[in-house]
Amino acid sequence: MEIERKFLVKILPNLSDYSFHSIEQGYLNTNPVVRVRKQDDEYYLTYKGSGLMTREEYNLPLTKDGYLHLIDKADDNVITKKRYIIPFEKYIIELDVFEGLFKGIILAEVEFENEAEAKSFVAPDWFGKDVTLDGRFHNSKMSKMNSEDISLLVNMSKSGE
Repeated sequence: MEIERKFLVKILPNLSDYSFHSIEQGYLNTNPVVRVRKQDDEYYLTYKGSGLMTREEYNLPLTKDGYLHLIDKADDNVITKKRYIIPFEKYIIELDVFEGLFKGIILAEVEFENEAEAKSFVAPDWFGKDVTLDGRFHNSKMSKMNSEDISLLVNMSKSGE
């Protein structure tokens, strides 16, 4: 089970202080979500159930050859981003800095043990608007967007609000 909240970012921290992963992912299906991902030199097939803050999630390992075969079958936009790992209190902030078509979008994600903890989370000052319940900020929805919709998200992200 994945329980997470997503936020825009008002003020970007000094990213050179943190490690990151290079991610490329494509979607084979968006309802339910079936995704293939390359994260550095590791490869995964992921199934995600429905939901905005809480949903089922299963990750299965793939070989490089399996990933390369499946990414060619991905629908629409392939997403690339750098994911910075930022400790915050007892949490880990995963800060996604998008590249390519989605350059300019920056999202902070925080995962929780349960929904009560997620709902009571107090975000750091550098976080902007909570977009957890805005489905447009789910990567699976972004994979289907046209250039006009992408521009709208980029502009929202730049303002942080």
